[in-house]
Amino acid sequence: MSLSLSAAPSIPATGTLKVTPWPDPIIDSLGLDPRSHYVETYWLGTLGPSTTWLLRRLAHGLESAPTGFDLDLPTCARQLGLGDKGGRHSPFARSLGRLVQFEIARWQPRDGELEVRRRVPPLNRKQVMHLPDELRMGHDKWQARQLDAPPAEGVRRRCRQLALALIETGEERENAERQLLRWGYHPALCYESTAWAADQIAS
Repeated sequence: MSLSLSAAPSIPATGTLKVTPWPDPIIDSLGLDPRSHYVETYWLGTLGPSTTWLLRRLAHGLESAPTGFDLDLPTCARQLGLGDKGGRHSPFARSLGRLVQFEIARWQPRDGELEVRRRVPPLNRKQVMHLPDELRMGHDKWQARQLDAPPAEGVRRRCRQLALALIETGEERENAERQLLRWGYHPALCYESTAWAADQIAS
């Protein structure tokens, strides 16, 4: 379960914050750059503009300092147009909290570090369903393009079988999709396979 910013009493609201990478072999390999057109188009409405710009700033920082860097919170807040008012309920603190809420960052209170993903996954099914109609249709087209160069039929068949087995054992479709990602399948294939499995069970 992700730890929200407000639930972490030791997270700093002023001063500096140590930012380090959140290693995830699957997402690092198959995810999308936080500064990509995909994130600006589809994650923007979910994260909000301030959090999206913060994510871009953190991605740039980790690109320049791959092992981590110290983030001056008041300076960063001013650069993003959020003011430098401290406190856990400030606009900047809420932006940090949203990164944690959507599992793009995680707070490590023992080390006093905020781990941030270098790459982000595509929106999951529930998040896609909350997009405006025009964006949702655009996302469907993006998903279809990812499948234009289909993997070997055996890989697709295996992914579908695993998706079906997971959902039959009671996993929610969203959780099944995450598990397929952890097993190394392409995000577009995970989405398609869990949709196929859900249709099989419903029919």
